Amino acid sequence: MRLRPMRFDLYLGQSVFTTVLLTWAVLVGLDVVMAFSGEFKDIGKNGYTLGHAAAWVLYTVPRRAYTMFPTAAVIGALMGLGQLAATSELTALRALGLSRKRLSVSVAIALSLLTAVMVLSAETLGPWGQDRADALKSSAKWGRDISSSRYSGLWAREGDTFLSAVAGEEQLVGDKGTRLILRDVRLYRIAEDGRIASLTHADTVEHDKDGWILTGVRRDTFGERSVTRQEVAREPWNSKLDPAALATGIAKPRNLSLAELSTSIAYRERNGLDARDFEDVYWSRWFYPVNVLALCLAAVPFAFGSLRSGGMGKRLFLGILFALGFWLLQLFFGRMAGALKFDFRIAYALPPIVMLAVSGLLFRRKSG
Repeated sequence: MRLRPMRFDLYLGQSVFTTVLLTWAVLVGLDVVMAFSGEFKDIGKNGYTLGHAAAWVLYTVPRRAYTMFPTAAVIGALMGLGQLAATSELTALRALGLSRKRLSVSVAIALSLLTAVMVLSAETLGPWGQDRADALKSSAKWGRDISSSRYSGLWAREGDTFLSAVAGEEQLVGDKGTRLILRDVRLYRIAEDGRIASLTHADTVEHDKDGWILTGVRRDTFGERSVTRQEVAREPWNSKLDPAALATGIAKPRNLSLAELSTSIAYRERNGLDARDFEDVYWSRWFYPVNVLALCLAAVPFAFGSLRSGGMGKRLFLGILFALGFWLLQLFFGRMAGALKFDFRIAYALPPIVMLAVSGLLFRRKSG
């Protein structure tokens, strides 16, 4: 009986899908256990309990799953295909007329579904979970909300003006969304010759959908030989400073969504600040799906030869070897991009190109 190609896709995809999920669960589980054990040293400090530690780890699971998925994908794919090769099922599929490229497409389709889920998670569950985890730990350890603690000692720049805030917080304001309140704020406006042109002290600086508002304002304007003081109860502040950029500038780049990373990069470039850490994470997100598929496709040729007679240990070793090699390539090119200041897009495009080139050469050798 002749099987239709769609049935081959489903059968091969199911085999790879299952082994990838199992491998993924093991890797994430180990990472969670290690993270949880690392929290033991903080249990008992102030109000931080075992329950807080467990909740903190659970909130970070989406981010950990995202990080572990490429390694799980290549190990799981090799183990799944290796099992099919060991039972001669891949040989039977080849005998029915399916080429190696066609079988690789089936594997890629199965992995693409999981990759799409991870990309979506990195933009939604990942940042949300990490924010909740940070808020929980901050509240339990120090008895304060993360929104007030993360704006403590804030410095920011917009054009010729530098902002310094002693403290601040975010508040939900009904249909207006979020309102940012900075307290004990100083604004330093720098003249073209490098001297301080004016110093503005405000009791509070607020931002909502209507813009920035200064309250309790005392402004000293410095002339060549004079100082002029102006006091205003309340006035608008016409500034392009994005409150989202303030938050993203404080948060770790890996905990931000693509939109937040883009906002932070634009803000930093506009003000002549170093944005390389944010660009690194930003482009790593865009190349994430390509990296996963390239890594797995580069490993597929081994399923048609060397894995057929090998056991599970050999497949596991090859999977770890491929994942480690790819990670070292990424680290090498990423560090070069940071040191030599060339485009991070080139740095993240080179590793998958190298891996796909290796895959192509292996396909030709095994086809010859």
